Amino acid sequence: MVVDLKANELVLKAGDSNLCADETTIDGKLILTNQRVYFKTKNENHSQFNMEILPSQIKEIIYFNTLKIFPNGLNIILKEGKELRFKIGDRNSWGQALNRIY
Repeated sequence: MVVDLKANELVLKAGDSNLCADETTIDGKLILTNQRVYFKTKNENHSQFNMEILPSQIKEIIYFNTLKIFPNGLNIILKEGKELRFKIGDRNSWGQALNRIY
């Protein structure tokens, strides 16, 4: 899995994640850099779910519990109204890191 970084872009945090999209869970990796957030799928058949999110696009970060009890959900709400729901380990540190960039 390779992400083409821009000039002066540094990876701050990376971890395995699942994107929850339309009753489907897509395995991938969430990558936070000093300039943006990337989600890259592990399976090339799901490459349409690869995305990059600029800090200026983020409106809000909300935590949620999966299956009502597991505290591993991170919901990134974009200014355009779209919600991106991720399951990720150590969501609190991810939320804090994301709040610092937007």
